[in-house]
Amino acid sequence: MKISLLGYGRMGKAIEGFALENGHEIVLRIDKRNAHELNGDKLAESDVAIDFSLPTTAWNNIKSCIDSGVPVVSGTTGWTDRLEEMRAYANAYNASFLYASNFSIGVNIFFEINKQLAKLMNAHSQYDVSMEEIHHIHKLDSPSGTGLTLARQIIENIARKKKWEEAENVNDDTIAIHSKRIGMTPGTHSVKYASEIDTIDIIHTAHSRDGFAKGALMAAEWIVGKKGVFSMSDVLF
Repeated sequence: MKISLLGYGRMGKAIEGFALENGHEIVLRIDKRNAHELNGDKLAESDVAIDFSLPTTAWNNIKSCIDSGVPVVSGTTGWTDRLEEMRAYANAYNASFLYASNFSIGVNIFFEINKQLAKLMNAHSQYDVSMEEIHHIHKLDSPSGTGLTLARQIIENIARKKKWEEAENVNDDTIAIHSKRIGMTPGTHSVKYASEIDTIDIIHTAHSRDGFAKGALMAAEWIVGKKGVFSMSDVLF
């Protein structure tokens, strides 16, 4: 499989390593130093593109892939206020597009647990829910894409919760998210339901970026030959 890497930072290089180990070929590497090289002719040499770029460049990267007819998998966060617009664009052009805020198999299982727990807690208003996330100091967005996914899932399943805030003391209709940036932490996310009599915690802790990189490569292998707009749950479940 011939792969274009759109974004050649820590994640791009990690994906490259696993791709080469699995017999794939990297035909294009794009970062801020050679962004001008991203064009339809270059992309057309690829079977799939994997985007782990920047919030400011992800939209154009993904659109370029769609316009070139190249399947694209993206894990860039910080731009997803326009995600539904991009999904609509991909559908309109019968493209192949997969977005995930986190490609880790463990995190995606964690997402499913989070949704189910929120459904169960909807009927138990004595429990208040809060979240904490810890990432490395180079993380650009806060909360992270994974944190926002967890918060959205809770809001969708608990009627009394309407929004989230990065604050210590929030209103009853709000989920408090505590975002920390410490050292080179790959990522830890926890969801806490607390009442006067007990507390329920669910936690996911990443030990390295390998899970994210392997999951992104898995998604790229999976999407080749398919048409549509997908998520990581389509790949795994």
